[in-house]
Formats: sequence, C-alpha cells, structure tokens
Amino acid sequence: METVSGSCRLGLWHVHVYWNGDEVSRIRFSRTGIEGSVPLPFRQYCAGKPVDLRAFASIAIHGDTPYSRIYRAVREIPYGMTATYGEIARLVGTSPRAVGQAMARTPTPRVIPCHRVVAARGIGGFSPDIEIKELLLAMEKKHRETIKKSIA
Repeated sequence: METVSGSCRLGLWHVHVYWNGDEVSRIRFSRTGIEGSVPLPFRQYCAGKPVDLRAFASIAIHGDTPYSRIYRAVREIPYGMTATYGEIARLVGTSPRAVGQAMARTPTPRVIPCHRVVAARGIGGFSPDIEIKELLLAMEKKHRETIKKSIA
C-alpha cells in the first residue's frame, strides 16, 4: 500500500500526516501546509473535537524497545489528562530523562500523545514550539470540562 500525505490546520500551525492504511508513519508540525487529504479523525482533532486517535497504529509502537514501551504507555493517557515524565518512567522501568528523550523523538505525535506528558513542576518541553503543547493541552482540558459538566 502506498504512503499518503496531507495536512490540516491547528491554530497557526499545519499538522502534516503521512499514513498507509491505518498506520501512521510520520507526523510533523510546520508553518506551511502540504497538498493532500488527511484522515477525518485527524481533521476533527485539529478542529478541536475530542477524538481518540488510538485507532491509528504508529510505527513507533512496534517491537520491545525502551522507546516502544514508553510510547505504548503514553498512548494510554486519556484525552484531557496528563502524566509526568516520572510517572511514565515508573510504569515502564526507565528514567524520566529517557521518557523525555522518547517524547522528543516520537515520529508520530498525536498518535503518541506526547503533549500529555508534563514535567513534575511545569509543562515540560515540546518540539518544534511549546505553544503547540499549550494549545493542545488547553483544547483537551476545555473539552474534558465540557464533558464533565454535561454528565453532572
């Protein structure tokens, strides 16, 4: 099957998605878009709708490497929630620094929701720009609070 690519807007950024069927091979952020379509769940997520992207596989979760174990643990952080680098490290038996390195190197952010991993005392880092992490966390928090209010 052929790899397909396209981008959708997320605030001032474009999210470039490269996928083959239901497996995503790469996601990156850019100030400019690229031609091509993006799967509907990604477009909905970028439009601010609460969407679970775990239906998509990621090339990053295959195998039994330290990073793939970290990525699988991070995928389990629910929409609108966060976990610290230390919490993820304890789950997979590694160090918080290793978790941070894995988050910086993930080829498929959004499928691996690395923005949900934060520092014990603050937001932590995010490439290419911390404003993306702030935007994603705020968007998810807003929807999480809306969902909680509708249930009450």
